[in-house]
Amino acid sequence: MIPTNYYLILSAILFGLGVVAFIFRRNIITIFMSIELMLNAVNLAFVAFSQVWNHLSGQVFVLFVIVVAAAEAAVGLGIIILIQRNRQSLNVERVDQLKL
Repeated sequence: MIPTNYYLILSAILFGLGVVAFIFRRNIITIFMSIELMLNAVNLAFVAFSQVWNHLSGQVFVLFVIVVAAAEAAVGLGIIILIQRNRQSLNVERVDQLKL
């Protein structure tokens, strides 16, 4: 049996990597992947706590987070493809040029 602390440490490391990538990267795809990494880190923590307390509420909440993340991925990738087609770049610093 793996201790819960290991899961929480892994979750914190993954969340920290997602935050660092979100702050320092300028590519929209990388920022999008870092947001997904942070969501999955939180999901791991929810499942770990759900296992410790023997409640399914954490796992049900993870299911809802996964559904929202899938919807976010679909809409986000559509917006990213549209920006790339119009701007020929996925650099975040050029997104402020959305005005006509």
